[in-house]
Amino acid sequence: MKETNMNPNAKLSFLERFAYGMGDYAGNLVYSAISAFLLVYYTNVVGASAAAAASIIAISKFFDGVSDLIMGYIVDHTHSKWGKARPWIARLCIPLAVCTVLMFTVPSSFAGSVQIAYMFLTYNLVSTVFYTGINVPYAAMHGLMTTNQYERGLLGNFRNLLATAGTMTINTVVLKMTTAFGGGDPYTQKGWTATISILMIVFVIINFFNFAVCKERVVENAGSDDKKENVSFVKGLTGLLKNKYWMLLVVCILAMYFMMSTFFGSAVYFTQYNMNDAGKYATVSNLLSMTQIIGLFLTPFIMKFVSKKNLFMIGAGISVVGFAITGLTTNYTIICAMSVVKGLGFACAGATMFGLLQDAITYGEWYNGYGTAGMGNAASSFCMKVGSGIGTAALGWILAAGGFDAKAAVQSSSSLAAINASFAWIPAIAMAIAFVALLFFDLDKHYDKAVEDLENGKHRLG
Repeated sequence: MKETNMNPNAKLSFLERFAYGMGDYAGNLVYSAISAFLLVYYTNVVGASAAAAASIIAISKFFDGVSDLIMGYIVDHTHSKWGKARPWIARLCIPLAVCTVLMFTVPSSFAGSVQIAYMFLTYNLVSTVFYTGINVPYAAMHGLMTTNQYERGLLGNFRNLLATAGTMTINTVVLKMTTAFGGGDPYTQKGWTATISILMIVFVIINFFNFAVCKERVVENAGSDDKKENVSFVKGLTGLLKNKYWMLLVVCILAMYFMMSTFFGSAVYFTQYNMNDAGKYATVSNLLSMTQIIGLFLTPFIMKFVSKKNLFMIGAGISVVGFAITGLTTNYTIICAMSVVKGLGFACAGATMFGLLQDAITYGEWYNGYGTAGMGNAASSFCMKVGSGIGTAALGWILAAGGFDAKAAVQSSSSLAAINASFAWIPAIAMAIAFVALLFFDLDKHYDKAVEDLENGKHRLG
């Protein structure tokens, strides 16, 4: 029996907001491990070349993109007593956890093409199949829990707050745990298998908590004789492409996740080789995360006075400044100070990005006359993973072009320049692109009308 007494414009409890945000904490135990450490694991533990590892990730993104759209279509056509999105989180969290452990456990007996094939298969099981199977429904839940614009902003805030906490957890514990389980060596297979296994147990527990507490209240095209069920894959995709606000958010998300992968993925290399002390990685990374967390506590109050769009643009601008200054120095004090600056920028942009996306998807339902919450979030999830995948791949290719050698204690000047570009200048350009895209996002002047019409069973042409 379906859950009843669900007000689609509901104000949510703290517990439900927290439970939703914890879903992204769990997701970042996987995502941040891939972004920050998978390339390091492949080069420093497995012994694969940076270029080969990067190519695996880049090629896999074609399959990943297709799977995102397929999963979005599945979500749009899922009907269960738990809703459209929630059941997939419970169904797929355990397979994702198992495959993530396998991804970080490349058998030492594998070499050459066998090793590459294993890396390709396990990476795609994680990213293309099971992470997609959870992340697309999770993103869709954001818009299915309530249509209340402020609550959506808060959900985005909780999501980014706890996602940042997940990233901070990974930044803090992974190398410490791999060192402890590896007998003092951070780059042993035994250490990585034990570490990822423990993290994935936590991942599964949190996902079941998210499933148990969160509720779906929004029924698209309510009272329209199930018109939504008849929307074909092509029609749904066409509707998204007609929605300029969704397209602008796609550009922002692509740029943001490309930035995060090049930046976070190069941080270990930057502290170890450019700053000559890998031990500084946790401090440099966690200063950003801690500042971001503090900023995310403040952004709900700021959103009462500043629109989500303007807050995002403020954050993007601050981030560009932080990255640009970072690119000019290796001084530890300045790098730490710029981590604080970037943390403030990430807080402002991250707190608003997903709320803006859900508003754009709601507008699209009004504009087109049919909803595409699943496909809208799936296609944006595709952009997240394409952005992060291309970012990680770009990092590998840039390192290879600079002559990076994992076996060398001291890197060449070209290798150091490649690491610096990945850590500072490329992320600065990506955030500038996101800033420019949001200049054209003027949805606020249409949103209230769209929600009012939808609540009355009407749309733009109705």
